[in-house]
Amino acid sequence: MGRILLVLRLALRDLRRRRTEAALLLIAILAATMTLTLGLVVRDAASDPYESTRAATKGPDVVAGTGGFADLADLEKLATASGVTEHSGPYPVIAGKIEASGRMSDVQVEGRDTAIASVDQPELTQGSWVSDGGVVIEAAFASSLDVSVTDSVMLGGRSFKVVGLAVTAAMPPYPGTSCIVSVGCVHGAIPTDLNLPPGFLHNPGLVWLTQADVRSLAPAQGSMSYVINLKLADPDEAEAFVDANSGDHGGTMMPMQTWQSILADATELARDSQILLLIGAWLLGLLAVASLSVLVGGRMADQTRRVGLLKAVGGTPGLVAAVLLAEYLLVAVVAAAAGLAIGALTAPLLTESSAGLVGSAGTPSLTWSKVALVTAVALGVAVVATAVPAVRGARFSTISALADAARPPRRTGWLVALSTRLPVPLLLALRVAARRPRRVVLGVVSIAVTVGGIYVLLVLNTFLSEQSGLRAYSEAQVTVLRHVLLVWTVILLSLAAVNAIVVTWATVLDNRHASALARALGATPLEVSAAMAAAQVLPALLGAVLGVFPGGYLLFAAIITITDGDSNKATLPGPWQLITLILATVLAVATLTAVPAHLGGRRPVTEAL
Repeated sequence: MGRILLVLRLALRDLRRRRTEAALLLIAILAATMTLTLGLVVRDAASDPYESTRAATKGPDVVAGTGGFADLADLEKLATASGVTEHSGPYPVIAGKIEASGRMSDVQVEGRDTAIASVDQPELTQGSWVSDGGVVIEAAFASSLDVSVTDSVMLGGRSFKVVGLAVTAAMPPYPGTSCIVSVGCVHGAIPTDLNLPPGFLHNPGLVWLTQADVRSLAPAQGSMSYVINLKLADPDEAEAFVDANSGDHGGTMMPMQTWQSILADATELARDSQILLLIGAWLLGLLAVASLSVLVGGRMADQTRRVGLLKAVGGTPGLVAAVLLAEYLLVAVVAAAAGLAIGALTAPLLTESSAGLVGSAGTPSLTWSKVALVTAVALGVAVVATAVPAVRGARFSTISALADAARPPRRTGWLVALSTRLPVPLLLALRVAARRPRRVVLGVVSIAVTVGGIYVLLVLNTFLSEQSGLRAYSEAQVTVLRHVLLVWTVILLSLAAVNAIVVTWATVLDNRHASALARALGATPLEVSAAMAAAQVLPALLGAVLGVFPGGYLLFAAIITITDGDSNKATLPGPWQLITLILATVLAVATLTAVPAHLGGRRPVTEAL
């Protein structure tokens, strides 16, 4: 117990002495843990409004329709099937077109009774329920059409008064509504080379009329479909019920949909957001590992004498390594706790406040599995980044650590020959980079990860800009996804900036003796500062190029694979955009590294030597 307390006291004291570096450590790990938490809980937060809607509307466990494949008698048999406790319907459904506010849209028209149904009674958000000559419009669809109660709409050449707006749990909100008509439906953008069958509905909405009005609008009796809503004794057995009762009806299966599949469709936006956030979390995790590795290496260079003192007073290499590692594990635990709290509280802000659902996305409860995963990632990042430098630092001999002498430079013949013909800042920059090749690799990787993420953000931003005209997403959904991209962008750029500063400062610390010697031999402080900055700019240029291709392209391909998307629908950045991105990256790195490089170059030569 005394050994543990000693390790904790030494670790805490060192963190207090180096508050700026501790803050940078915290930011690096916090960025990854917060984004990971957002990705894990955002879909749970989005499911809350659907659950509220399901409770308010007596939502069905299974929705079945004829869809042109089964007949009315087949639906009626489902009402008495094993496991069914309540039902409503069958209700007639027809396909049509609705004209409102000067816009024409495809629509599914469902006939309902004026009496309250025991299963799937849509919850009114405005107005009253259906009546003769009156139409109730699904709330999200009404928002898209920009209509409200007392407005008039045209259905099948007849004028109907909008008497109410309502939400239902029997199908996802518009524009993701299920298809319950026999002619068939298609959602999202339609490729120009695809010819739809005659009568196919494109992005249909849902409205309710009385059964009498629906039958009067039907062009022919054979064009009418039917739908029935079923309540089961055990809602969790909905999938098993569908498997047992879909049956074979004239060579096809009866169209049936469970409440779980409706929930999945209703939270599809949250799934897209979740995928983007999780991918962002792993990218940020890689950046955090790179940042911590460089920062730990720099601190080891600054703590060499402290390591010697600990060993001189009796500390074993294991104790020294434990002290060095404990600092970062403590920061990782704090970052994990903060990331969990911030992520859980922020998740509801990144879920759609849909007009087609009641309730709002509350603060989701964090399960122990999520807490354990986020904490494990934070500790894993700290261990991966610090284990090797801590063990290497603990293995320094006591005499060498106390002397804290300058590290002999690595002599590379071709590099020496090349650098001698360059201006002094570039000469020193090449030799600084050659002293720490692993750090150069980490710098290249971190910039490549950052630029690859920005590449994907450019593609997704262009894609969302194109969706407003295609209506694959509603305006509210596009706004939510833009918020997700904004969060990803801000955190990614912030962590990349921290990483650039950390790398430069670690390089300044590691080369304090060599820089002082160069100044003693005639190099000016400005030339030394420029060399430190150039040592980061050159890897940044290489990392930016690799981040564009193949990094960004491969990352985008991975997202398309995970989401089962179509890469042909996305517009990739043009050559000028990519060139601008590379140049902007190099300029940003040069700007960020200028200050720490300047501060390092002002240290007195005699003090450094």
